[in-house]
Amino acid sequence: MKLNIKTKLAGFAVVLAFLAPSLTFAQETKTYTVKPGDTLSEIAETYNTTVEKLAKLNNIKNVDLIFIDQVLVIDGEAPVAETTTTEAPVAEVEETPAVAETVVEETYEAPAPAVAESYSAPAATESYSAPAATVSGSEAEAKEWIAQKESGGSYTATNGRYIGRYQLTDSYLNGDYSAENQERVADAYVAGRYGSWTAAKNFWLNNGWY
Repeated sequence: MKLNIKTKLAGFAVVLAFLAPSLTFAQETKTYTVKPGDTLSEIAETYNTTVEKLAKLNNIKNVDLIFIDQVLVIDGEAPVAETTTTEAPVAEVEETPAVAETVVEETYEAPAPAVAESYSAPAATESYSAPAATVSGSEAEAKEWIAQKESGGSYTATNGRYIGRYQLTDSYLNGDYSAENQERVADAYVAGRYGSWTAAKNFWLNNGWY
């Protein structure tokens, strides 16, 4: 019976020896917040450690550069640093509407040059010079009397189909309204119809035409 107790105690001791490392509690992480005027060497001396150890625990690449309010791990495992990315606010650029510059071009119009009024002389009225008299005496007097009655003595007078000084139709004048042709055709008309200008005048006095 005593042998069994000793054997059990020996086995229990072996189990405790095997589990001892696992029962060791992790040490609590010790930190220090950097204050104005602190240096890494002074902090290492205060906490009885080395600058190299502090630099390694805190991932410090330049041992001469630490920052106020920076939290340093003095002992234990360094906490995983959370990288916080702060995006700089995008500055809002206020767009200023472009003011259209209105360029007013002053246009100077030169006054139109004064146009001299030109005076055109009216077209000369076709004038008929009296041809040489073909009759004389009482015949000439009777011929002129009929001309005055018919047209007022004008070679250009018209009255319907009657044309000229003696108011003959175009069928007699045949398109030639010259003074010479009017005189020649009138003489031929009177000679063939009345025999003379005196007889033509007498007919006119009785009938109002010749």
